[in-house]
Amino acid sequence: MDNDEKTSGFSRNSNYFKGAAAPCFLRENIMLKVGDKAPEFSLVADSGEKISLKDYRGKKVVLYFYPKDMTSGCTQEACDFRDNIKKIEKKNAVVIGVSPDDTKSHNKFKDKYELPFTLLSDETKTMLNDYGVWQEKSMYGRKYMGVVRTTFIIDEKGKIEKIYEKVKVPGHIDEILQQL
Repeated sequence: MDNDEKTSGFSRNSNYFKGAAAPCFLRENIMLKVGDKAPEFSLVADSGEKISLKDYRGKKVVLYFYPKDMTSGCTQEACDFRDNIKKIEKKNAVVIGVSPDDTKSHNKFKDKYELPFTLLSDETKTMLNDYGVWQEKSMYGRKYMGVVRTTFIIDEKGKIEKIYEKVKVPGHIDEILQQL
């Protein structure tokens, strides 16, 4: 907990944020919320080229953060986006997936599951931190840092339109399609 969290009484993991009507995330002690300008990024994509948020001005961006390539939940989420990509594109939107995996892993993942959208590699976790999705997690009593499965819908002007936190994969694609 940093000094601001101590004085405010709120931390990223406090009960204050759990179940909030409008999910929010701390970013350098700033809470990301619906209506905020989405943090800019420039990362290497699976294609090897650098991709930035500004490259997508004029389109909606479904920006989803996931823990790891080739794992069951992440594979199902990616395949749900793949299976609905035409519906998403008809709504003037693109899908971008982000994880800390390297581009080699992303390429294997894309090839194996024929994913038709961009995957960004954030090995330094800069973007993950900027969007507040690199958080302390717990499994079987062990605490560790990891990606909390989260989706941001960013509008055509680069503002956050919707935040889905702690995403449960079954039914998530339906929420996205309805929001778009």
